[in-house]
Amino acid sequence: MSVTTRNGTPLDAPVAPPRVVRQRRIRPGLLGLAVLLIALGGLGAAFAVTSVRSTGSYLAVARPVEVGRQLSADDLVAVRVSGGQGLQPVPTRRLKEVVGLRAAVRLTPGTLLTPAQLTDAPLLGPGQQQIALGLKPSQVPARTLHPGDKVLLISTPDRNAEGEARAGGTRFEATVIDTVAPEHDDVVVYLALAVRDVPAVVALAADDRIALVLTGAA
Repeated sequence: MSVTTRNGTPLDAPVAPPRVVRQRRIRPGLLGLAVLLIALGGLGAAFAVTSVRSTGSYLAVARPVEVGRQLSADDLVAVRVSGGQGLQPVPTRRLKEVVGLRAAVRLTPGTLLTPAQLTDAPLLGPGQQQIALGLKPSQVPARTLHPGDKVLLISTPDRNAEGEARAGGTRFEATVIDTVAPEHDDVVVYLALAVRDVPAVVALAADDRIALVLTGAA
């Protein structure tokens, strides 16, 4: 007796049901965690890119600068800073713009330079003129006078006069603009003085009858 077969399997034999592959069930919690990790990764990448972009070259103070001093290139140094959006430091590319400006406040080495610390206003105010006094070191009331210091010029008695003509004690208010102290010479003090006081002070200085008193430090 012959049996008809198909691919070696008798046609009358029972047919095996197809094998069903069981699908894995995805847990909602794991799916949410995966989405969260992806989001955090994107935020981290964005933060890294932002940090790199905000890094730049800015000007910092290299040495002490007193109030009123004009800045030179030697007073500043370029530094790399990351972030600092709230500081508003001066970029290095603006070096030529700030050189020659005056310090509005005392500048400390190691700090970033900001526009608020600078001014282009001269120390010589309206109604004032500048004079220069040559004084002996012993006549200067401080080891170093700084721009912006307040001083009094007081007339001293005239030794060649007699009686009431010898009287002194006239006072003139002034502001220090700058000082120069050569090693073996008088100290030159540049002062801002009211226009009305300039003739009298010049005459007193010519007779060496001026005393300088420091009344207020800048």
